[in-house]
Amino acid sequence: MKLVKIGLCCMVMVFILNGCATTGGKTTQDKRQDILSMRNEVLADLYKVYPNAKAEIAAAPGYAVFSNVNVNIIFASFSGGYGVVKDNKTGKATFMKMGEIGIGLGLGVKDFRAVFIFHDRATLTRFVDSGWEFGGHADAAAKASDKGAAVGGEALIDGITIYQLTKSGLALQATVKGTKYWKDDELN
Repeated sequence: MKLVKIGLCCMVMVFILNGCATTGGKTTQDKRQDILSMRNEVLADLYKVYPNAKAEIAAAPGYAVFSNVNVNIIFASFSGGYGVVKDNKTGKATFMKMGEIGIGLGLGVKDFRAVFIFHDRATLTRFVDSGWEFGGHADAAAKASDKGAAVGGEALIDGITIYQLTKSGLALQATVKGTKYWKDDELN
């Protein structure tokens, strides 16, 4: 019975986070525009911190930018967010959502952005069509606006370079997470 309660709490947290991590637009076009504006802002911030990322993105088959809110409550971690994948060859934008559940040690709330650079077409296609990611994660963040610091950075995993930029939050975590990315039926 205790396991059922924990499972239900996890599901409720994911739905709450997905509700918190939504765009501000009312119409479908407004929501798309909000996501594209977020993407442009995140890329500008990324290029300030990692100038070489601009050339990496230009040379890649495609890239993705996601906005994510993460909550860690002692032994559990929950995230929800949205983003867009751009195919550099076709110019097509695929709008996506994401949800994440993890176990491990952590405490805090963090609002961060992630940029994925796909190094081959097969990886890009697999991400858009399947969208699963599974892995460990450790970080620390204490940031509000431009004040504070966050440890995140860059990682290369299975043909994808991932950059993480923390917007705000206070979190310390070491977790194993399962993440699901999926196409947003409303926006595509």
